[in-house]
Amino acid sequence: MSISPEPAAIDPSIFLPPSIDKPRLLAGESYAHFSPAPPAISTQTTTTDTESDYLILGVDEAGRGPVLGPMVYSAFYLPSSLHHSLLSKEHNFDDSKVLTTGVRANLMRILCTKGSSLYESCGWATKLLSARDISSGMMRPAAGAYNLNAQAMDATIELIRGVVEERKMNVREVYIDTVGNPASYQKKLEMVFPSLRITVAKKADSLYPCVSAASVVAKVTRDVALEVCYETFQETGRGDDGWGSGYPSDSKCVGWLRNNMDPIFGWGNECRFSWGTAKEILEAKGGEKVDWPVEEDNTKLMDFLLAAGGRGPEQELREWFGKKTAEIL
Repeated sequence: MSISPEPAAIDPSIFLPPSIDKPRLLAGESYAHFSPAPPAISTQTTTTDTESDYLILGVDEAGRGPVLGPMVYSAFYLPSSLHHSLLSKEHNFDDSKVLTTGVRANLMRILCTKGSSLYESCGWATKLLSARDISSGMMRPAAGAYNLNAQAMDATIELIRGVVEERKMNVREVYIDTVGNPASYQKKLEMVFPSLRITVAKKADSLYPCVSAASVVAKVTRDVALEVCYETFQETGRGDDGWGSGYPSDSKCVGWLRNNMDPIFGWGNECRFSWGTAKEILEAKGGEKVDWPVEEDNTKLMDFLLAAGGRGPEQELREWFGKKTAEIL
């Protein structure tokens, strides 16, 4: 019961940032997007040792807790000399949670508009982790479970590595909003990037403008992704009255899950099956149980094939399955 992979016809009044890849989003894929190098930075040498022109980078996420939709990590970088003057004073970036939807969307629009001060001097990147991939990682057998913290860490590393190592940006300082214990999280990242000055802190999105900007990029991408998915449901006639914010605490979201659950497959790529909310609804509504056949034990067959005296396993297997026509002739 997965949603259609065809791009949805989203409300034209909603700004669609380049971090939204509709076909991949609707197919349940995770993917990364990196903006072009800012013109003001790409015209300079990115490996210079001059202290005044190095870059700083902030990382934050949006959508860690929802049962619907992706989680999005974002990196935002710019020259250290512009950190406060451009982001705080000129454009009033702040923690995305204290900005209105309209303000966030407008900041993202300016960031993506050629000729604007943000476009000319700032670069950014996103890593969208789909609901499907989040759940498939978390629901692996216990020994191989890929928990949300590990997925978050890998997304952060991928974004930093993509900017610093692959695009050769002269980043010296990195600021990150914490996931779990700040000290242990920072230590892990310092081991991966020993040449960077890394600061992991609680409420970093309120303390450091580059993290505030990253939070806005992540939040706008997450919100538009959720809107694109919902537009697809409306096209199929299953939109109902909306699915709310996608959070388990939202009664509208829980109501949508209950009213749109398939008894066999549950939901589609938009839902995190590993969340307790989804599990409880599946159990309460009596999802169909499937008895999977037990895999046959082929050890006796292999023992037989390997038992022939003086013949190796490759020779025995080849004779078992036959010989090439040329060898027979």
